[in-house]
Amino acid sequence: MSDDSGLWLLAAGPAGATALYWALYRYYRNTDKSHAFERETAVEAKPVTGSDRKVDTVTGTQDKRIRGDNVREYRARVRRDSG
Repeated sequence: MSDDSGLWLLAAGPAGATALYWALYRYYRNTDKSHAFERETAVEAKPVTGSDRKVDTVTGTQDKRIRGDNVREYRARVRRDSG
């Protein structure tokens, strides 16, 4: 009597699971069809434009609050949407 007749059935489980995993991985990842941004996209760098203009200076302040804040006026901060 030979015990090799059922051995292929035991090997079919892990082999089938591996094949199914690989097929689903290839189907959802599409690694062979995906866009390779680093290789296929040309990025042209341009010089930075703008200006460095000083707006305001605050030094040595001792204020505990910011002028004009609306922390305690929650009805002014949160308005009901009319639309």
